[in-house]
Amino acid sequence: MRGRILIMAGSDSGGGAGIQADIKAVTMLGGFAMTAVTALTAQNTLGVHDVMAVPPGFVVAQMRCVMDDLGVDAFKSGMLDQAVVIEAIADVLRTAPDIPYVLDPVMVAKGGAALLHDSALTTLRKYLLPLATVLTPNLPEAEALLGRSVTQRGDMLAAARDLLALGPRAVLLKGGHMAGDELVDVLVEQGGATEEFVSRRIHTRHTHGTGCTLASAIATGLGQGMGLRDAVLRGRAYVQAAITAAPGYGAGAGPLNHGIQAGQWNS
Repeated sequence: MRGRILIMAGSDSGGGAGIQADIKAVTMLGGFAMTAVTALTAQNTLGVHDVMAVPPGFVVAQMRCVMDDLGVDAFKSGMLDQAVVIEAIADVLRTAPDIPYVLDPVMVAKGGAALLHDSALTTLRKYLLPLATVLTPNLPEAEALLGRSVTQRGDMLAAARDLLALGPRAVLLKGGHMAGDELVDVLVEQGGATEEFVSRRIHTRHTHGTGCTLASAIATGLGQGMGLRDAVLRGRAYVQAAITAAPGYGAGAGPLNHGIQAGQWNS
């Protein structure tokens, strides 16, 4: 069975984002989740209270153990925290260039806490973007990577194309931070293919972990042999259903219902 997904990301003690969300999403979509933990966080729906870094050598050891024994059909990365961890992961990914890699450039938590050191942004741009099958930034992350504002729907296509020029094979620019009742994501691929995905915004505070979940859903699809567009469509449908069915936990940005059954959503 295809669908062995190796996730390099931070742990969320609240269970809504990070590797906890990744594992749930991969599992619900029929994949097999494996992890290389890059950082430990003490967090809940109100924010990130503390972070403990994982040494880069141990991140690599986790990756190598999985790759050498279980095998990998797709990689996904989320919170990477430090430049040295980014460089170490890049070294490993270069040894497996034919395996799809979904790069979610996690920089800031829902509550505003930094999840990527400022010094690591240049390293991320230089070492990981050229290795990515698909880059999945939200608007603030796109702005940080490009060094300019992206405030209008009409700006998104140009921004996605400029991100594509930094090296990934495709970019899914997510428009959830833009105001309005419509949520627009823009997919661009090397070779010129472009598409907008439009859905109605779900007005709720329970959106913690949406980016992690979507990126892992896409990675699962790619690892199962799906085309990128189909993986994106299925991933978006899953996330929207999980938001709609959110359990309502916590006093802040609450988690999704990752356990939503396949029969309750359609791509």
